[in-house]
Order: sequence, then C-alpha cells, then structure tokens
Amino acid sequence: MADRVAFVPEHGELSMESTNLIELDGVEKVFEVRRRTGVLRREKREVRAVDGISFTVPRGEMVGYIGPNGAGKSTTIKMLTGILVPSGGRLRVAGIDPSRERMRLARRIGVVFGQRTTLWWDLPLRDSYALVRRMYRIPDGRFRENLDRCVELLDLGPLLDVPVRQLSLGQRMRGDIAAALLPDPEVLYLDEPTIGLDVVSKAKVRQFLAEINTERGTTVLLTTHDLTDIEQLCSRVMVIDHGRLVYDGGLDGLHAVGESERTLVVDLERELPPIDVRGIPEARVVRVDGPRQWVAFPATSSAAPVVAAVAADYPLVDLSVREPAIEEVIAKMYAERSGR
Repeated sequence: MADRVAFVPEHGELSMESTNLIELDGVEKVFEVRRRTGVLRREKREVRAVDGISFTVPRGEMVGYIGPNGAGKSTTIKMLTGILVPSGGRLRVAGIDPSRERMRLARRIGVVFGQRTTLWWDLPLRDSYALVRRMYRIPDGRFRENLDRCVELLDLGPLLDVPVRQLSLGQRMRGDIAAALLPDPEVLYLDEPTIGLDVVSKAKVRQFLAEINTERGTTVLLTTHDLTDIEQLCSRVMVIDHGRLVYDGGLDGLHAVGESERTLVVDLERELPPIDVRGIPEARVVRVDGPRQWVAFPATSSAAPVVAAVAADYPLVDLSVREPAIEEVIAKMYAERSGR
C-alpha cells in the first residue's frame, strides 16, 4: 500500500470509485448537553464531538485512527456502524448509509470494542461462535473454515469450551476478534483491541490482523492508544483532535509534521569532547556520558551521512540508531495546536 501525501481534505465530492470502501464528506456529530446552573435552572449547550471530517479508505487498506481521549474517535466508529446518526455531512460504507440500513450493513462489517464484549458471558466460546453462525446465516463450510483459521492463528483451541466469564482480558479479546471475523466482513473496526493485554497477547493479535489484512484483503480501521499497534500494522495514519482531522498520511510524513528526530548512539574507545557535527546538516550532539555520545538528526533524513562522518573521524566501538517514538510526535502536535 502506497503512502499518502499528508493533507486534510476539504468538503468536496466523494469519490464514486468502487475501490473506496469507506467515504466521509463533512461528517458532523453534535450532542446536546444540559448541566445544572442553579437549584431550578439548567443550561443547554452543544458539543461538537465530530466537526466536519472528510476522508476515504480504499478496500484492503489498514488505517490507524488516533487521537487523545474525547477527540471523536469512538464517535466516528459508532457513526460508521450505524449506532449513531450523523448530525450533518454524508457517510457511506460499501455504498450503504449506515444509519438508514444498519441491518443490511451489519452483514458486511465486523466490530470489536476493547472494553466491551460481543460474546455471551455464561456460554463457552464454542457456543458463542455457533450463535454467531446462526445470526449471520454463515454456510457451514465457510463457518468451519473461518473458525479453524481463527482458532489456529489466535491460539484459541484450549479456550473453546471455557465460559467467557472465566477468560482473561487477553483471551476474551482474541475471542471477540475471532467472532467479528467469522462472517467474512469486508471491513473491520477495531476500537482499542489491545487495551490491557500482555506482551504475548498483543503480539498474537497484531500478527493475526496483519495476516487477515494481507491474505483476505480485509479493510481495517484501527483506533488505539498503543502506538506500537500503528507502527507495526499501518502504513497510513489519521490524527483527530477536538473532532477535526489534523493529519492524514504516512508515518514518515507524521514525523515530518512533528519535526521528530532520530538518535545515533555512539560508543567511542575513550572519553572525548563532543563529536564535531558542523559538517552534518541539522545534526547536533544532545548528550555526552563518558565514551558514549548521542547525536540527534531529523527523522526524515538518512542515517548514512551521520554514521559515515562519525566513523571517518572517531575511534568507534559500537553505534546504533534509535527511532523516534510516535507518542512524542503526537504529543508535540497536540501541544502546538493547543498553544495556538
């Protein structure tokens, strides 16, 4: 999947190409909130949870949709599934208006909310999956094939006869993802799918999502606070803040917008004065600790010139390049916006 140029689309005509599975044009969601201002008085005000968002997602793409708490991520997902009705704008998923044809759309989408389960609490996983098969009228052959695939990749075999209430959070999350994929959805919405999971469970979920995206071409819209999910799974990321889309593009472009830096960690044979980086554009020594020095340079630049310059003039023992953390990039972006 090719990276996209970073931009925020204006309200224009939606592409009618069939390659776009998800299409939003100027979508808004306004909530009316009442709060008490006196013993007998209440004040009414409007809150714009989503404020004129426009974007498209082609079939088969896996997109990260990130932002701080209250930014509008979950509200967007709920409108895409038909749970909420937009206050304005136009929205289509597989050519369907979710709020008007929710039942028709339900057969074509899968949804996983990290803090809520779609499984039956007192039933074992096996029985929950049997109910999913009947609800979606999944042909027996396809159901068995999909279930076997999910059980294998998500390591669910030992859990099939365990009641959902006895599963750990990580086990239940893997069970929920399998349930969402049994009907072969065209698009999968994941809202915090790795929240509270241990390292092993996170790795299994990420590997599984990458495989179903590659092998089945399932379109995935992923919202998460764990930005490692985004780094490992998504070539495209959208950032939402206060209900507005503030970035839409590749991870490299996100680093450029956030002016993030990579760091070359240099271990010298002995303690020396700070490395002379005057000949290396935009490089700077940010820390010296005995024979170890840290040289920062723009994340959008190649490390090769920095490494070559240091290796040519200094006695090296070892060196490594540390990539910037997306968390820092996002935090800086939010800070700059809030300071405007």
